[in-house]
Amino acid sequence: MNASTAAAGPESARRGLVTLSVMLTTIMQALDTTIANVALPHMQGTMGATQDQISWVLTSYIVAAAIFMPLTGFITARWGRKHVFMWSVVGFTLASMLCGAAQSLNQIVLFRLLQGVFGASLVPLSQAVLLDTYPRERHGSAMAMWGVGVMVGPILGPTLGGWLTEYYSWRWVFYINLPFGLLAWFGLAAFVHETPLDRSRRFDLLGFALLSIGIGALQMMLDRGESLAWFASPEVTAEAMLAGLSLYLFIAHIFTHEHPFLEPGLFKDRNFSVGLLFIFTVGVILLATMALLPPFMQNLLGYPVINVGYLLAPRGVGTMIAMFTVGKLSGKVDARRMIFLGLVLTTLSLWEMTRFNTDIGNWDIVRTGITQGLGLGFIFVPLSTVTFSTLAARYRNEGTALFSLMRNIGSSIGISVVITYLAQRTQANHAAFADYINHYNLALRQAVEAGAYTLNTPQGLAAIDAEVTRQAATLAYLQDFRLMMWITLAAIPLLVLLRAPARQATASGVPAAMD
Repeated sequence: MNASTAAAGPESARRGLVTLSVMLTTIMQALDTTIANVALPHMQGTMGATQDQISWVLTSYIVAAAIFMPLTGFITARWGRKHVFMWSVVGFTLASMLCGAAQSLNQIVLFRLLQGVFGASLVPLSQAVLLDTYPRERHGSAMAMWGVGVMVGPILGPTLGGWLTEYYSWRWVFYINLPFGLLAWFGLAAFVHETPLDRSRRFDLLGFALLSIGIGALQMMLDRGESLAWFASPEVTAEAMLAGLSLYLFIAHIFTHEHPFLEPGLFKDRNFSVGLLFIFTVGVILLATMALLPPFMQNLLGYPVINVGYLLAPRGVGTMIAMFTVGKLSGKVDARRMIFLGLVLTTLSLWEMTRFNTDIGNWDIVRTGITQGLGLGFIFVPLSTVTFSTLAARYRNEGTALFSLMRNIGSSIGISVVITYLAQRTQANHAAFADYINHYNLALRQAVEAGAYTLNTPQGLAAIDAEVTRQAATLAYLQDFRLMMWITLAAIPLLVLLRAPARQATASGVPAAMD
C-alpha cells in the first residue's frame, strides 16, 4: 500500500463524517420550514391567539431567514466559516428549545425570529462546506446527499409535525431539533476545517440595508397579501412599493459601489445566473404543491390530518430515490439531460393531478406524489451541481446563500400565487356553476324527482349550494395544478442557456472530451 492510498482512507472517512454533520443541520433547518404549519391550530388554542396573530409564528421565521441569508458571505469571510457554522447551530438549537417552552404569543414570535436569524446560514453553509470538501468530479454525488435534506425536509415536515402534534404536543415540533443540533455541532467541531479569514473586507451597510428592506417588505407582502385582499390594502401596497424601490436601489448600488455587499462578479457566471432562475422555479413547485394538497385532501376528500401526512410521505421517497440515482449517474450523464428528465416527470405528475376528482383513491395521490418526487430529485441535484460548476471558489459562500434565497423567495411567491388563484377561481367557478341551477336543468330535475335534493325548502337550497361550492373548489384546485404545470414547462427553454461543465479526468488520468 503506497502513501497516497494510506492517506485516502482517513480522508474518505472524514468526508463521510462531514457529510453526516452538515446533512443533520440541513435536515434540521429544512424541516422547520414546514413542520410548524400543521401545529398552528394547536398553538393558537394554547396561546389564545386569533388566526391573524398566530400566522406571525410563520411570518417572523420566514422574514428573518430571508433578511439574514445574504449576510452569510460577509460574516464567514470575517469570522471563518466553521466558526459561524457552529454558532449558528447553537443559536438555532437554543431558539428551538425556547420556542417549545414559550408561554405567550409574543415569546414564540420572538423566539421564531431568533430561529430565522440563526437558521438563515445553515443551508448555504452546508452546501458550501460539501463543495469544498469533495473534489469537483464528485460534486454531483455530494449535492445528491445534501439535496436529500433540502428537498425531503420540507416534504416530510407536515408528516412528522402532524404525528408529533397528534400523539405528543405541538411543543415537540421544536424540541425535536435538540438531538439534531447536538450531533451536528460535535461533528462540525471535530471534522470541518476552518476557512481563511479576510479581515480587510468592508461591510457595505447601505447595500445590506437596501437588500434587507427589499426582501423583508417582499416577504411581508407575500405573507399578508391574501388575508388583506392584496392591493386593496394600504399596507400591502406600501410593502410592494417599498420592496420594488429598495431592490431597484440595491441593484444600482452593487454595480456602482467600490466595495458592494454582493460582488457583481457572481452574476457574470452564466451557469450561476441561469441556475438562480431555475431554482426559483423549483421553489415555486416544491412548496406550492405542498400548500395545496393538504387542504384539498382534508376539506374535499375528507382525510384526517394524520392520513394526509402518511399519503404525502411517498413524495419524499421518490425524491430520495431520484437523488441517489443522480449521485450514481453524476459525471457519466450530462446534467442538463437529467434536469430535462426531471422537468418532464414533474410536468407529467402535475398533468395527472389536473384530472383529480373527489372520488380519487389513495393510490392516485401516492402515484402522482412519487412521480413528482422523482422529478424534483432529478432537477435539484444536477441543477445544484451545474450551477456551481464554473463559479470561482471564492464566491461559494455568497453564491450558495443566494441559491437558497432564490429557492425560498420562489416558494413564498408560489404559495401566494396559488392560494390567491385558488380563491379567485373558486368564486368564478361558483358563479358559473350557479347559472346551471334552474328548472331547465335536466340533471337537476332528475335529482329532485329521485329525492336527492329539494328546491322548496331553505335546507334543500343550502344543500345544493354546498355541493356547488364543493365542485367549484375542486375545479379551482385542478386549475391551480394546471398553472404549475405550465410554469414547469416554461422552465425547459432555460436548459439551452446552461453550459455543460467540462468532464473530469478519467481514472487513467487522461482528460475526457469536452462537451
